[in-house]
Amino acid sequence: MAGFTDRIKSIAQGLRRSIPQDALAQEQNVHSAPIGRDQIAQAEKTLKIYQGGKQNLDARIIENERYYKLRHWEVIGASKNKGDPEPTSAWLLNTIANKHADAMDNYPSPAVLPREEGDQEEAKLLSSILPVVLEQNGYEQTYSDMWWYKLKAGTGVNGVFWDATKYNGLGDIDVRKVDILNLAWEPGITDIQKSRHLFHVDIIDRDLAAELYPALKGKLFASSIDIPKYIYDENIDTSEKTTIVDWYYKVHRNGRTVLHYCKFCSGEVLYASENDPKYTERGFYDHGKYPFVFDTLFPVEGSPAGFGYVDVVKSPEIFIDKLDQVILKRAVMGARPRFFIRGDGKVNEEEYADWTKDFVHYSGSGDPRESIYPVEIPNLSDAYLNVRSLKIDELKETSGNRDFSQGGTSSGVTAASAIAALQEAGSKLSRDMIKSSYRAHAETNTLCIELMRQFYEEPRWFRVIGQKGEMEFKQFGGGAIAQQPQGNDFNLDMGYRVPVFDIKVTSQKASPFSTVAQNERAKELYGMGFFRPDLADQALGALEMMDFEGIEKVRERVSENGTLYQQMMMMQEQMAQMAAIIDAQNGTTILQGMTGGAAPQGEPRSAQGGEVQANALGDALSAPRRSTAGAARARAAASASPR
Repeated sequence: MAGFTDRIKSIAQGLRRSIPQDALAQEQNVHSAPIGRDQIAQAEKTLKIYQGGKQNLDARIIENERYYKLRHWEVIGASKNKGDPEPTSAWLLNTIANKHADAMDNYPSPAVLPREEGDQEEAKLLSSILPVVLEQNGYEQTYSDMWWYKLKAGTGVNGVFWDATKYNGLGDIDVRKVDILNLAWEPGITDIQKSRHLFHVDIIDRDLAAELYPALKGKLFASSIDIPKYIYDENIDTSEKTTIVDWYYKVHRNGRTVLHYCKFCSGEVLYASENDPKYTERGFYDHGKYPFVFDTLFPVEGSPAGFGYVDVVKSPEIFIDKLDQVILKRAVMGARPRFFIRGDGKVNEEEYADWTKDFVHYSGSGDPRESIYPVEIPNLSDAYLNVRSLKIDELKETSGNRDFSQGGTSSGVTAASAIAALQEAGSKLSRDMIKSSYRAHAETNTLCIELMRQFYEEPRWFRVIGQKGEMEFKQFGGGAIAQQPQGNDFNLDMGYRVPVFDIKVTSQKASPFSTVAQNERAKELYGMGFFRPDLADQALGALEMMDFEGIEKVRERVSENGTLYQQMMMMQEQMAQMAAIIDAQNGTTILQGMTGGAAPQGEPRSAQGGEVQANALGDALSAPRRSTAGAARARAAASASPR
């Protein structure tokens, strides 16, 4: 009961989130406004039609929740025999838990990419800010809850709203998981954005609704709108509650489609964006999309909602548990002896049943064993045990939940590399479904950017972590990514442009196995000399043919090493040339000092000595790359020559 009460409180706290604060104080004239009681009555009829179109989906989701809670004996029907066991082997739950662990090991991290060169700075800033906004919303928990729901029901839904009450009225983005049972859309559509209307329904206590909205006092009554309910363990009374409906719909204004929003209860309009002059023409959200992101596991035609792993594996789970029931019952029967007793037998039954008695009395003549016969239980054939094992293997195969994906190994496989390769190959199903969630996550981030563009009217400060782990504080406002005038060209107004960004989602690689694999790859690249500056060209050529997480940073580092190496080689060459020139000049000075500038009178110079000096000086001047040691040898040769 406490869990349901907490849910009601959270609903009450969120009732005003999407309503602008200035609109809460407005008294709507429902008779003259575009949205009034007549439009609400028509919307309720549409809502009931939409709810009728998804009855089978709602029933399946409720049933799957019971399977998830290991309550499926209530679904398939308990045995007529009172003493029969009802085992729940939880193979299904293990499958779901393993898939959820895969998803959380690859928690997404968004990166914003610009489509135009002039938007690079804003894209870089958004890449730092988006994770902060999601963290402030507790998105990791929301992502986890959405994945549990997705695996059970087949579709997880995130709602991306503007909460006008956050931060004492400053307002901010609100991202939360949404229950499909509370949603209703047009039957037959596959893309939720193509639905003409979209409804979100919740329940609230009547007295609380009257307290939040004084206009509802005396007008609340039992709602005719029903919401499908899960089978709770608690006894929940909804007789004193009413329904609150969030109605989203699309209309055409000035050649474009705009999104409008209306909240109503018991036929009364609580807020309608069409009745608000601020939003009448532009729509409630400028992005014009329904603020719900559907993340489907296994898609089906004709519906935006798919089916999940419970639907895939619940059939083998049923038969596994039924076989377990028979096997356990047979084991109990075999372990507990039973006896046939003749009606005219003379054996004392109480003493016979009491195994602490050393003596059992009987009356009459004859063999007492003729009055009591043990009930023989036939041995269970191994064929039935084999069928059970085959059903377990079927469940593992159909769910992709093999032993290797959980860290187990088969006989004969002991090498770490072989185990890692099998684990990597066995995780391809998980990688596929995680990729679909990344696409949904990208759409969630896109809606967040659009809400920033529309509602971040004042600059805000964000604490972000730099690439090297340093803490930074950055300021950001919606004006940086809002529509910008392009000026005049040839006396013509060129209109406005809106910066558009792409979202690239990567994994944070929280898995210890993934971390170890990344570390091993780095050591392997280092051992092969990929980070040697003199091998930068060869390393870049090899990286062009490789693909792994973070390859862009590796390629950038190798390129930087190669550039730095070339600069160092050029500087060494220049320094060697300068040293040779300096040594040559020093050698000329020494030679002139030794000869006094000219040969002395009457003292002929040795032809051989002059030739040695000339050759030494010529070598110094003609070899600019000669080392300092070489120049020293030339000076030594010049000084040692005979005069």
